[in-house]
Amino acid sequence: MLKKRTSSNDKALNFISLFLIRIFEAKITFIIMRIFLILFFLASFISCSNEGIEQSMIKADVTFLADDQLEGRQTGTQGEIKAAAYIANRFKKLGLTEKGTDGFYQEFSFVPKTDPHSEVEFTKNKDGTITGRNVVGFINNNATNTIVIGAHFDHLGYGGDGSLYRDSVKAIHNGADDNASGTAVMLDLARKLKDKNIQNNYIFIAFSGEEMGLLGSNYFVKNPTINTKAVSYMINMDMVGKMNADSTLAVYGVGTSPRFKQALTANNQFFKLVENESGIGPSDHTSFYLGDVPVLHFFTGQHSDYHKPSDDADKVNFDGVKEISDYIFSIISDLNDDKKLVFKKTKNETEEVPSFKVSLGVMPDYMFNKGGMRIDAVTQDRPAYKAGLIKGDIVIKLGEYDVEDMMGYMKALSKFKSGDSTSVIVKRDQDTIQKKVAF
Repeated sequence: MLKKRTSSNDKALNFISLFLIRIFEAKITFIIMRIFLILFFLASFISCSNEGIEQSMIKADVTFLADDQLEGRQTGTQGEIKAAAYIANRFKKLGLTEKGTDGFYQEFSFVPKTDPHSEVEFTKNKDGTITGRNVVGFINNNATNTIVIGAHFDHLGYGGDGSLYRDSVKAIHNGADDNASGTAVMLDLARKLKDKNIQNNYIFIAFSGEEMGLLGSNYFVKNPTINTKAVSYMINMDMVGKMNADSTLAVYGVGTSPRFKQALTANNQFFKLVENESGIGPSDHTSFYLGDVPVLHFFTGQHSDYHKPSDDADKVNFDGVKEISDYIFSIISDLNDDKKLVFKKTKNETEEVPSFKVSLGVMPDYMFNKGGMRIDAVTQDRPAYKAGLIKGDIVIKLGEYDVEDMMGYMKALSKFKSGDSTSVIVKRDQDTIQKKVAF
């Protein structure tokens, strides 16, 4: 009987011990789960906070550069000097090394062109000389190759040549999209690349003089502050602040290196890409392409505020700007382990562009590639306006000439002179409409 009682007691003690162990294990598991959940939510919060901080900084950069106090950042003005100082200070705070000829600055002086087809003269001590300044910062990873990341920060001041503003009252052209948006992305990429992707060096250049004929980038290529033979490729951002509803993003220069198309596709999870092979275009990447450097240029398209006082910060799509910055960073990261990229010459479309004696008075939608030329804006009291054409119309025929794309439109337009009248056929929603236009 005693033996049985002892056995029963042992069983009871074992049961109790096992029960207590299970309770202890459950408590430990619960504590671990709580710790895990806390860490998970903390990481998520930090990630969201960082994303929020990143977007806030992009917005702050655009807002400052597009503020009235800078008076449109025209090259050679006090507004441009203030903008350059702001960018230099941002470079300094990000930990970039000075790589201009005077600290972060690279000044260049020139006499403005009187003939639009002539080449600008870089000179000093002449009547009418204007002095602009590039802002140049460097991340030195002691690598063999260097990547150039650039964006122009100048704009049109109070208008003048290049302005589409028709009011007689003078107004500041703030250029929030053109090109405070691209400058903000350049600064964001500098932040992202500090101590990251260290297999390359990075030089960041805020160009001035772009609106006057790519002057800042032209001057840098001719007077580099780095060994240009070590440059692997160049990335340019110009007008990346107006991402549309279907997330269309134009990328130019994709044919300038065999590696680009694969990198663009592999890292794209968000954008509807419109790719253009040519390394030639109306922005600073052209200067580097002409120096045999592979280039990529990012652009969200022209719009009704282009080169007008209405291009203000409150119209910028900051979510889209951040997405573009993240996309470019992923491309750079993808190319990080590559050796110096192979340069490839592309077909120069500008050699085919005909000269015009007349204009419809419309702004084409440069992002449209579905057949014809879609009108993005119509200028009041010009031929298209008087003919009854409206924004969204797709020109498919001008006179006897079919219009299949932008080049077709330009070739057709070149056939007419002042005083001519002709028919224009457009698609408007589901209808095909014929109008008469007088040049």
